[in-house]
Parts: sequence; structure tokens; C-alpha cells
Amino acid sequence: MAESPAEGVRGAAPSSRAIAALALPALGVLAAEPLYLLFDLAVVGRLGAISLAGLAVGGLILGLVASQVTFLSYGTTARAARHYGAGDRRAAVAEGVQASWLALGLGVAVIAVVQLIARPVVSAIADGGPVADAGLSWLRIAILGAPAILLSLAGNGWMRGLQDTRRPLRFVVVGFAVSALLCPTLVYGWFGAPELGLPGSAVANVVGQWLAATLFCRALIVEKAPLTPHPTVLRAQLVMGRDLLVRSLAFQACFISAATVAARFGAAALAAHQVVLQLWSFLALVLDSLAIAAQALVGAALGAGQADHAKLVARRVTLFSTVAALVLAGLFAAGSTIVPRLFTDDPAVLHAIVVPWWFLVAQLPIAGAVFALDGVLLGAGDAAFMRNATLASALIGFLPLIWASLAFGWGLAGIWTGLSTFLVLRLVFVGARTLSGRWATTGAAS
Repeated sequence: MAESPAEGVRGAAPSSRAIAALALPALGVLAAEPLYLLFDLAVVGRLGAISLAGLAVGGLILGLVASQVTFLSYGTTARAARHYGAGDRRAAVAEGVQASWLALGLGVAVIAVVQLIARPVVSAIADGGPVADAGLSWLRIAILGAPAILLSLAGNGWMRGLQDTRRPLRFVVVGFAVSALLCPTLVYGWFGAPELGLPGSAVANVVGQWLAATLFCRALIVEKAPLTPHPTVLRAQLVMGRDLLVRSLAFQACFISAATVAARFGAAALAAHQVVLQLWSFLALVLDSLAIAAQALVGAALGAGQADHAKLVARRVTLFSTVAALVLAGLFAAGSTIVPRLFTDDPAVLHAIVVPWWFLVAQLPIAGAVFALDGVLLGAGDAAFMRNATLASALIGFLPLIWASLAFGWGLAGIWTGLSTFLVLRLVFVGARTLSGRWATTGAAS
């Protein structure tokens, strides 16, 4: 018998407490990996520059692979939330089963492909030599965790669809905690363990990733859902995944182009660009936690046939995200002479940071609204529109201005004008789509 959806699906717009109950644990999940990566860098950094550079190269490739399959999380959330809102928890969990099969299959394929091309790719990035050798040794081990990474993404997806963001936080924290204990133990040979050096970092990563994946799989088994693959659902998930993958590739093309052009303006410009861009990425994670709440709540409301309630959720979460972004903008404006010095004391870099810093401050309120509306439309399963809007914004706004900056010598001001234009265009597209109401189609996922 179908279960009733959560009480928050119907009635008035969700309270601040209800949104926070979803957003704060989601933020913990989003922040866990960057924090662990910083710890991993600190451990490996004591082995010397070659090991640290090797970790950077191997981690870049692994991170690129993981970033392209986030549809296993976002797409599964949208579909599972629809079923959950319709009162069919069993079907919502079944989306997680199918996403997990997809994750396992794609993960095995990723291992095979990366093992095949690892040497030429690492050598091309590191320009050969000992750094390439170090990066290759790390990557060949670390990529064995690819299926586990994908299983965790799928697990996050279906649990968020059930408006459960607390268990995923526990699972992810347990996995990274074990990795954090194993990393220095295996790298340095503590407590009688073998001293593996840089490969020890990769082993620690793989163990922690598989532990988290096992916890997610156990949660599926406890639900007692049928575990057999369902081709129709797998096909539907792949279609949504295709649209979200194209969207992700558009982001990658933009940010890689921006870094490439920034490098042409000198080391100080590139360093300043990267510092501000990393802060931008961190703040995006903070705001994305509210977008995840929007996904779960909107999907459930539409699954329950409550289009008006979904629109109330959209307005409430967008307001919260914009206010949060305004607060962050105020903090970073106030810290404009202090925060950059936490990252560098180089006078040339500090001078160059001034330009992108104020672009960042100005962009944050726009980003707050855009990310919230992204979550609304993703929760509605409007992946094709999201793909088209992102591609159009990149091709019309970001990429032309980036390359024009190189041609006309506009420097970081030109690059960050491109990023600002990209955000404004996305706000226009997703804002118009949200106001049109065409996204608010009700019913369970097909």
C-alpha cells in the first residue's frame, strides 16, 4: 500500500525550519569532500613537491570523472521526490535501486577506460617525468573507487527524494572519517602499517569511498525494494542524465577557458583568478544546499499533485537563498582587505585579486536566486530546459567575453564580466521559466 507523503508537501509554504532541516545536512555532505581533500593535501604535502604535484594531477582526473556523473544524484532526487510526493515510497526507493545499478555499470566502465588511457593522459597533463609517474601510481589505485563514488551519488539522490538528508550525511562522514584515519597511517607507516607513501593516500580514498557506498547499499536493502534492474526506468534515468551531462560539460568548457585565458595574463593574474574562483565554488556549495532542499520539496509537491504548493516552495526557497547570498556578499565586502591575505601575501597577486573580488561580491545575490531556481527546475525534472538554458548562456555570454578578453587584453575584468553575464543570462532564462509555470506539471515520474 502506498504511503502518505510528508506533511510538508501540502498546505502552506514550508517553514524556515523545514527548509533548514533539509539544507543543513545537505551542506554537510557537500562540504565533506572538499574538507577531506584539503586534509589529504596536507598529509601528502609533507612527502615533497613531486608527490603533491602527482596528487594534484591524479585528483584532477578523478574529480573530472566524478563531476560529470552528478546526474546520478540530481536526476534521481527529482524522480524519487515525485513518487514520494505521490505517496508511493516503494517506487521512490525503486528509483534508487535503478540508479545504483546504473552507477555500478558506469563505475566499472570508468575503471576500464581510465586504466586504459591513464598513462597518456597523465603524461600530457604533467608533461612527463617524475610528476607523471607519481600521478599515475595514485590514479591507478584511486580510480578503483569510481563505482563507490557513483553509488554514493545515487544514494544521496534517492534519499534526498525521500526528504532524508541526515542519513546521507552520516554515511559520507563515516566514509571520510575512515579515509582520514587511514591516510596518514598508510602514507607514513604509522602503528606498524606499511609505509606506502603517495599510493597510501589512494588506498585510504578507496577504502572510505567503498565504506560509504556499502552503507548506501545497505539502506536500499533495508527498504526491501526489488533489486532487479528495470530497463524502462534505467532508460528514463539515462535520458535525464544525458541532459544534465551536457549542462555539466558546458560549465567545464567555460571554467577551463577562463583559466586558460587568465594564464595568458601572467602568474599573478592566474593565481588571483583561482583564489577568487575557489571561493566562488565554496560559496556555490553553501547556496546549493538550499537548491537541494528546493529539489526535494518541489518534486514531492508536484508528485502529490500540488502545483500551487510547488510554486510556493519556489518563491520561499528563492527568497531564502537570495537573502543568504546578500549576507555573504556583505561579509565578503567587509573582508575585502583581510580575507585575500589568508590565501597569499604576494603583493602582485593581492593587487590582481581586487578586480575579481568585487565581481564576486556583486554576483552573489544573483547567484543566490539562480541556484535556488536551478533547484526548483531540477526538482520538477525540467532537465532539457536546464541544458538548453546553460548552453545558451555559455555560448552567448561567457565564452565570447572570455576569448574577447584575450584578444583585446581586457584581463581579469573581461573574464569576470563574462562570468557575470553568464549568471545574468541564466537568471533571465530560469526566472522566465519559473514565472511561466510550465515546469509545474504534476504526477509521479514516468
